[in-house]
Amino acid sequence: MTRMEQRVTITTETITLGQLLKLVRLIDTGGAAKWFLQEHHVLVNGERENRRGRKLRDGDRIDIEPFGTFVVVKAE
Repeated sequence: MTRMEQRVTITTETITLGQLLKLVRLIDTGGAAKWFLQEHHVLVNGERENRRGRKLRDGDRIDIEPFGTFVVVKAE
């Protein structure tokens, strides 16, 4: 089964993992990020991650089962 890859465009140098979760509408509030990361298997560039404050940059790849893959892209 092929998973869908979604590009997430940012206008700043970095975005936190919690902000990304809100941006892609997996959570409604920043406070929900801690719970979400405890309940779901999240990989950032292939490594398990559970810190909502983890800084993401252009090119970072976030895999969230079963929601898919998200790639951070810096706006030109």
